[in-house]
Amino acid sequence: QVQLVESGGRLVQAGDSLRLSCAASGRTFSSYVMGWFRQAPGKERDFVAAITWRGYRTYYGDSVQGRFTISRDNAKNTMYLQMNNLKPEDTAVYYCAAGSSTVLVTSGQADYWGQGTQVTVSS
Repeated sequence: QVQLVESGGRLVQAGDSLRLSCAASGRTFSSYVMGWFRQAPGKERDFVAAITWRGYRTYYGDSVQGRFTISRDNAKNTMYLQMNNLKPEDTAVYYCAAGSSTVLVTSGQADYWGQGTQVTVSS
């Protein structure tokens, strides 16, 4: 069982940077592939980024490639999402997720989900 808690979301201006955190409970954090998703009002949940167990591989959605960076610190049971050059279209609730494989996590079939943190980017 893993519990995930996101933090760091807030109101920012276009062009700003922001770092989200996802704190995981339990002692098996390093055994999960981790990911970030986001959902804007009236839209489906979209894949943002994912990172493998030890952080050797990362994956990004097309809309954030080159602007967002996912990372993890297994010693702290925490995953991060560094978001640079934010745009109004990045406005959404951001969720972290944990799963047993890259395929499952990147396709949205993660085993565990956080409650989300709101990111709002003003123009």
